[in-house]
Amino acid sequence: MESSLALSESERRQLDKLKARDREVRAHEAAHQGVGGQYAGAASFSYQRGPDGVQYAIGGEVPIELSAVEGNPQATVEKMRIIQAAAMAPAQPSAQDRAVAAEAAQIQRQAQAEMAQNARSSQERTQEGARTEGRAAVETYRSISGMSPRANADESARLDLSI
Repeated sequence: MESSLALSESERRQLDKLKARDREVRAHEAAHQGVGGQYAGAASFSYQRGPDGVQYAIGGEVPIELSAVEGNPQATVEKMRIIQAAAMAPAQPSAQDRAVAAEAAQIQRQAQAEMAQNARSSQERTQEGARTEGRAAVETYRSISGMSPRANADESARLDLSI
């Protein structure tokens, strides 16, 4: 490893740029990991050897688990909110970061649509159940009171005939 005193002015400028880039890349990936939590994997880096012989990170990535939570659209919505926040966490999100955030937003919209459909289906089942219970109550009342659907029809017919 060379001493920084033995570096030329151009090598020192290159070294300063590499050190700054290393700090930027590491902070960027740490932001993804910090916000992504359990959905973010370990950061990996690409390196360049500086004029001092040291490897400096010049690029990096953090894998993120971008799948829906099977059978649980509400959990999917929450997960996608975290993933969107993680993708956009760095001070300067990359084009890839924005693409991940957009994909998470799409998955989130699909989960919200599924939740809305489930709510509509549940409401329809509740309404149908209420109608069924109402019909059963009417039939129970009629059977207790001695009226039958047939008796009502006959009663109406008799009333009509006597007018």
